[in-house]
Amino acid sequence: MNVIDPLVSAVINYVEKDPEKNLDKIANLLSKIAIMPQHKQQIESVKRFLDDKDSNWYRFAMKLLKNIDKNIIKTIGVNFFINASLKGIPKQKELEEKYDINIPWAILMDPTEACNLRCVGCWAGQYKPHNLSFEVMDRVCTEAEELGVYFIVLSGGEPTLRMKDIIKLAEKHKNQVFHLFTNGTLIDEDMIKEVKRVGNITFAVSINGFRETNDAIRGQGTFDKVMRAMDLMRENGVLFGYSATYTRTNVEEVSSDEFVDMMIDKGAAFAWYFTYIPIGRDPDISFMVTPEQRKYMYERINYIRATKELFAIDFWNDGEYSGGCIAGGRRYLHINAAGEVEPCAFIHYSNVNINEVSLLEALQSPIMKAYRKRQPFNSNHLRPCPLIDNPEKLLEIVRESKAKHTEASEASHIENLYEDLRVVADNWGKVADEIWEEKMAARTAVKKEA
Repeated sequence: MNVIDPLVSAVINYVEKDPEKNLDKIANLLSKIAIMPQHKQQIESVKRFLDDKDSNWYRFAMKLLKNIDKNIIKTIGVNFFINASLKGIPKQKELEEKYDINIPWAILMDPTEACNLRCVGCWAGQYKPHNLSFEVMDRVCTEAEELGVYFIVLSGGEPTLRMKDIIKLAEKHKNQVFHLFTNGTLIDEDMIKEVKRVGNITFAVSINGFRETNDAIRGQGTFDKVMRAMDLMRENGVLFGYSATYTRTNVEEVSSDEFVDMMIDKGAAFAWYFTYIPIGRDPDISFMVTPEQRKYMYERINYIRATKELFAIDFWNDGEYSGGCIAGGRRYLHINAAGEVEPCAFIHYSNVNINEVSLLEALQSPIMKAYRKRQPFNSNHLRPCPLIDNPEKLLEIVRESKAKHTEASEASHIENLYEDLRVVADNWGKVADEIWEEKMAARTAVKKEA
């Protein structure tokens, strides 16, 4: 038996008995399970946070342990912290060196491009309608675990339209987490009952602001349906968060204290923030945030993390924590419903189809290799993206790899958007460089004092 197995059993035992009282013991066991030195350091940092009983992070942890269904806490806790991180990442690093390719931490798949809504600016709005078969999704999950990948993200389209198949996947792949980006309108009591039973499914519910703002983008009545879904999940102890796309018109609203506090009161444990990208349905550069608004959002996310009982992530502005762009298999990749393997959910180009190749072969495709040799795309990690921050890099990658554009429309092809995105990137670059230089100067000063 692997020496880790008894330690994992001990963690599960503490979680099942009384996790609130056993946090220190759980953290000590996780430190023993950890292989990589940085993981041990991170666990020690978490322990220091949890020692401060007045901190928002301590209150956040206690609320999760008290309010989330025990089967979900146990299953997600083991699959996320132990399988996906402490065990999975070392294996990913080992295989990266063996094959000289990126091995991701997460796989994003679209079970379907079908959707019951037609949201303004949908990033997937120009895909042709397709579905991934259960057999292919099952194979991808199996091959992912062989590579040390235990975190499976499902989007679309609307993934809950394939909920029966997703439940089957979650049952068959018990060691993995299945994280669904959903519009939330189809979540009901029967679905929640199954989610609680399998224990390894979480939701990120899309919302674009309060009722008027949200429904103008997502459709009349969707806000109220999302509120009912959140109430249902909170009452049943389901782990969920929200996903908000910020644009030039709603950035202050979706990051306001009033909105964030409402989401926390509804039971959201985490938040995904995405800036609007001109791809998919009716791409519109003028809908993108200004450089000042992006800086504002950068500051607001840090404020939310420091003060709220919520784990918040900004997909673009958190490049400083991820070391730049995470796409191209570096930390994740995207498989659309047609099977096209893309570097990112927002980078719609591909050389291979998962219906025809293995996951390992997909990671060896020309576009993934072109990504790998250029990452990070900028030494300023507040400018991580090859699309909106460094469009010349994406142009190089697409031309070099000869990857095909996977959207039905050519309106958002980099060849057509390049000049406009070059202006966007230059304008943000001036602001981002000022922030970055100040941060680097402050770090240098601290090192000198030390």
